[in-house]
Amino acid sequence: MAGSVAAVTLGTSLTNRLVAADAGLDEKLKGKINHSVCRWCYDKISLDDLCKAATKIGLTSIELVGPEEWPTLKKYGLTSALPWGAGMGIEKGFNDPQYHDALIKSYEEVIPKVAAAGFKQIICFSGNRKGMADEQGLKNCAVGLKRLMPTAEKYKVTMVMELLNSKVNHKDYMCDRTPWGAALADQVGSDRFKLLYDIYHMQIMEGDVIATINKYQQYISHYHTGGVPGRNEIDETQELNYPAIMKAIVATGYKGFVAQEFIPKREDKLASLKQGVQICDIA
Repeated sequence: MAGSVAAVTLGTSLTNRLVAADAGLDEKLKGKINHSVCRWCYDKISLDDLCKAATKIGLTSIELVGPEEWPTLKKYGLTSALPWGAGMGIEKGFNDPQYHDALIKSYEEVIPKVAAAGFKQIICFSGNRKGMADEQGLKNCAVGLKRLMPTAEKYKVTMVMELLNSKVNHKDYMCDRTPWGAALADQVGSDRFKLLYDIYHMQIMEGDVIATINKYQQYISHYHTGGVPGRNEIDETQELNYPAIMKAIVATGYKGFVAQEFIPKREDKLASLKQGVQICDIA
């Protein structure tokens, strides 16, 4: 009987949240979290329509967008908390010296454009292991990134390496654990290199999300969400307690952005986006 009551309560709670999201209520957000969204999760929606929805929901950023899309964001008064436009993709990164010259050229061309657009960060990747030991990859990444730090520091743009899981989504990716990323940041030795702590990916690889955030907060300059398992909505259908995680992030003094990066399963994808923002909009 207790299980049945719990199931009904859970179902009612979820239904209420979905109704509120569908209703398009223009509630003022609480302001403790700066909300962003990753463009690729809504690639079937035009960027103009996504910008319109974002401003209505209360987001102030759309990210993982390239230079050709930045003017559209500006048209709607939005920023990009974490743009892209440089690099060679996820698999070919700074851990392999054969890519260093091309990567450095690519980032040195884009970083000034990022700064001119008024953005503060740009994403980067470690690359895949391809049989390489983690310690060697760490050294290689540090060598390549140190070459870029003078440009990043000159333009006040932070390079942010994403922590990705190598268990489910990105087989063989090297920067797949927070301690490795933190060790890399120590070797690079610049405030213009930080980590993107993707909550979905690190729940899969490490767990202990709140404890890890508390321990490594000084290395993190950006966060992504996603439901585990499946990378779908971050509501009661998955295992993470996102309000508790958001409270822990705020308690560290973090002032950056949290971006929704889940793949909506519901037909009304924008309702799912609004729901995700509401879940993370803690008091």
